[in-house]
Amino acid sequence: MIYGYARCSTSEDRQDIDRQKRELYSLGVKKDKQIFWEYESGTKDDRAELQKLLDVVQCGDTIVTTEVSRLTGSTRHLCEILQTVRDKKLILDIGGSFRVDCSKGDMDPMTEGMVKMWGVFAEMERNIISQRVKSGMKNAAAKGKNIGRPETTKDSLPDRFWKYYSLYKDNQINISELARIMDCSRTSIYKYIKLAEMD
Repeated sequence: MIYGYARCSTSEDRQDIDRQKRELYSLGVKKDKQIFWEYESGTKDDRAELQKLLDVVQCGDTIVTTEVSRLTGSTRHLCEILQTVRDKKLILDIGGSFRVDCSKGDMDPMTEGMVKMWGVFAEMERNIISQRVKSGMKNAAAKGKNIGRPETTKDSLPDRFWKYYSLYKDNQINISELARIMDCSRTSIYKYIKLAEMD
């Protein structure tokens, strides 16, 4: 069985995660239910969908992802994932161009070294970007500029939310359905509802 894994850091990257899904289909994934995807930081080790994927795969299965950085942004965590691939005798396919075949229980040292090196560079790139962002924010703050996203208020709630909020109030749709319609997380919906119900 071929399973896919896609990840973006935020739910605002909808287009990017859809692109990943299309690529996973081109790399051999047959059904949508065989793609595990989530909006989580790559530095987070305990991602729910990734863990579900690692739990469901069996000996001889293939995990496909578009890039090493989609699996994880941590070299340490990448080493743990590679160990799972080895222990479960899996195949890890990265973008269709690099294949880690542990179906016989071992891993080629050169292949292992290459993947870990990719992981090191991905983590370094993430740290450099993070450092630049922090420096930019510090510089902007020093100039008196407002940092971050504008605060969400009752008046700034999306029109689409108000359109379907009445259906939620009438118990015609639930939180999960409203989140799916809005294409955002349940956490955001709870926040919107709280604002909508403020006097």
